[in-house]
Amino acid sequence: MPDQAQPLPVATALPLLLLVDDDPLIADTLQFALRKQFSVIAADSCTHALRLLRQRNTLPHLALIDLGLPPHPHKPDEGFRLIGELLAMIPDIKIVVLSGQSDEVNARHARALGAVDFVAKPCDPQAICATLARAQQALQAEATPEAEIGDLALVGGSPLLQRLRSQIRQFAPAPFPVLIVGESGTGKELVAHALHLASPAAQKPYLVFNCAAIAPNLVESTLFGHAKGAFTGAASTRPGYFEDAGDGTLFLDEIGELPLEMQAKLLRVLETGDFQRVGETQVRFSKARIVAATNRDLREEARAGRFRADLYHRLSVFSIDMPPLRELGHDRLALLAHFRSQYCKQMQYQPFGLAPDAEAAWLAYPFPGNVRELRNIVIRLVTKYPGQTLAAVTVCAEFDVGALAGGQQAAETADDLIAAAMRELQYGGEFNLDQTLKAWENRYIEAALRLSRGNVSQAAKLLGINRTTLYGRLGPDFK
Repeated sequence: MPDQAQPLPVATALPLLLLVDDDPLIADTLQFALRKQFSVIAADSCTHALRLLRQRNTLPHLALIDLGLPPHPHKPDEGFRLIGELLAMIPDIKIVVLSGQSDEVNARHARALGAVDFVAKPCDPQAICATLARAQQALQAEATPEAEIGDLALVGGSPLLQRLRSQIRQFAPAPFPVLIVGESGTGKELVAHALHLASPAAQKPYLVFNCAAIAPNLVESTLFGHAKGAFTGAASTRPGYFEDAGDGTLFLDEIGELPLEMQAKLLRVLETGDFQRVGETQVRFSKARIVAATNRDLREEARAGRFRADLYHRLSVFSIDMPPLRELGHDRLALLAHFRSQYCKQMQYQPFGLAPDAEAAWLAYPFPGNVRELRNIVIRLVTKYPGQTLAAVTVCAEFDVGALAGGQQAAETADDLIAAAMRELQYGGEFNLDQTLKAWENRYIEAALRLSRGNVSQAAKLLGINRTTLYGRLGPDFK
């Protein structure tokens, strides 16, 4: 049966929570434990979860997901993929990860991708409820007008941020499309909203359409509207986003996910303003300004035949490249102060402080998840250590270990790493795998010991291994 025929669920008074776990016993236990606080949407895989969400008109803003999901339940890959898919679909969703006791490294990587926290398995329902309550508090804090105004201030004074502000002031008054390009978590939607607020249409509608959040066969009717009876399930005539936006701003997020057949229709609207509702012959006209965003290289997508080159050129009349957080220097401290103030005020907690070594570690960390990751780390520090001055070992416990030790290399894809290994094996002369692995192990151990100031227990915790195991790898001469 087509997706249009599926009845849409009715919103409930309880907050919606997406629960994804392939273990029926754990899933049933959690649903029972959480039923009084949340309306639970349960799924047993990444694909199942995304299919359920694309059939809904009310999306959850909280998620509790297992990392080990089918078809590879003993690996974290599907869990990592689901985190990315959920954040693309619902950018402000708060994701709590369920992780095995020995999965500290994977849990940290999940947080770097955008998860706000994790709970160890076997699951303690009370710990899960407390963690979800903190995430709910963070959502409420972000929903306040004070939070919105503060975020739109584009915190930071680096040259890159100054250039970004200049581009917003320069492009905002013009009615032409703007394409915002940048890594996930860099704040593309924030810049789109800032463009709207600085434009002559600031008092007109501002609508956000996420191209990755809607099933492909529903995109056309959602964007352009439909007539009654146009397809199975179209019980009434409805306008689409282009009509609702009027002469305001329509922000098309994740534009690279737009199906090819829809790209031609979007191109026509951009060129002429003309469009038709599904099932109608009447031509309508849109005056909405289009702002689009993507984390893909659309020029490369066009060369590969996955994105129309003419649409790319039409969208990029103006183009804004979002700088990754690792390039913003001391802006990382300014953002820390901004989010700390915001969440301490809303949650009525005393602010934490950073010792000098913690501040240095903060500036050295590359934040592969960008501003989204930084914000989530601040939320955790606010809730765990109110009023305390934190040492580097405490702060670094919230970092992704791979990014901490490997810097920007952690942001490389698996294919990049494989290509580098192939070059080394082919051209690097004599190679010894055991020596290479030992060198990497020693580098991680040395990094952990420096961060923990020689405290072996803390270093072992950072490395995700037992203290006695670390002593064994340090050798008998270690004092």
